[in-house]
Amino acid sequence: MERRTATWRLRTRTLQLGQRTLVMGIVNITQDSFSDGGSFLHPEAATAHALKLLEEGADLLDLGAESTRPGSRAGGAAGTVHAPAVSTDEEQARLLPVIESILSAHPGAIISVDTYKAATARAALAEGAEIVNDVSGLAWDPAMGEVCAAFGAGVVLMHTRGRPEEWRMQSELAPDNLLAEVRSGLAASLASAARAEIPEEAIVLDPGYGFGKRFEENYALLARQAELLALGHPLLAGLSRKSFLGKTLEPLYGGDETPMAARETASVAALIAAVLHGASIVRVHAVRPAVEAARIADAILAAGAPAVRPD
Repeated sequence: MERRTATWRLRTRTLQLGQRTLVMGIVNITQDSFSDGGSFLHPEAATAHALKLLEEGADLLDLGAESTRPGSRAGGAAGTVHAPAVSTDEEQARLLPVIESILSAHPGAIISVDTYKAATARAALAEGAEIVNDVSGLAWDPAMGEVCAAFGAGVVLMHTRGRPEEWRMQSELAPDNLLAEVRSGLAASLASAARAEIPEEAIVLDPGYGFGKRFEENYALLARQAELLALGHPLLAGLSRKSFLGKTLEPLYGGDETPMAARETASVAALIAAVLHGASIVRVHAVRPAVEAARIADAILAAGAPAVRPD
């Protein structure tokens, strides 16, 4: 068990990572997200939900206005002329009023914007967001790195295999090859960040659970997640309510698809595994159970304190 300690440099402040697990609460301002699409589409509902997550103990909020669920047109399919399902204008129309409302009610809130579009990142950072969470790892919009560097934003670089429209066609790789592919993809994103002159201390890495990985691959990746610390950056894990967790539980529900509400215990179990395998930040839908589970995982890590190493 190991975890990297580091100072994460954001747009206007810093966060200490690795001393305890930070919980990032998800706010989906979308119609079609796999878990809660449509629930928080209106600014008032999204703001109320965000403030509730802060009350429950969220350290950060991650706001997204375009679903990247499997089969979606997020990013547009490679080599096609398909436009994203949500335009830049629509994405900003959903995001910016919510950012403004959250910061008006809670000026100290740390907001991450979940987008791969440079124009949306620019607008959100100007509105007060601190972090850009790019599921493409700077791959889908060549201007994204420049925007993040210009604002001095904190950056989450995630590994994605292909694009959502293509995921069902991905071939399964052996665990060794999968880990090598994730490591190589993240290294490529880090190289893009370096070319854009994004500071090393601004970067956190995300293995990208469920993003172009097949069912069993996610478990193989989670079991060896700590090996990604060799890339030299803290890790964020987003496992909450993912479909591979639901698939594992299907025998308990007569072989039927596991209801979304029934994935919370599995999400907590996966969260603990992620923390024990090196994650400093966990991205979740249900904050209070995550905060409590992270406390237990942190206590386990503290009991083996010599294994928690400095950057």
